Amino acid sequence: MRLEFTRHALQVMEEGRFPNEWVAQAVAEPAMREPDPYDTELERFFRNVPERGSRALCVVVNTRVAPWRVISVFFDRGMRGRL
Repeated sequence: MRLEFTRHALQVMEEGRFPNEWVAQAVAEPAMREPDPYDTELERFFRNVPERGSRALCVVVNTRVAPWRVISVFFDRGMRGRL
């Protein structure tokens, strides 16, 4: 699957050391997927990252455009124990 990244997403990925592989895997094979609570055009994709103590990676994606656009990436502490 081809993804496009916003500048913000690329900056966060670099600063937070989120490899492209983690982001792509979370979008391709999410453990959980839900609408973004703040923007109806966005969805959140979640996946545990074993390399980071199974923390919940959240990838915010605009799925209404082609290719899908990654808006942001972060570890979601609120998802701990839900995945």
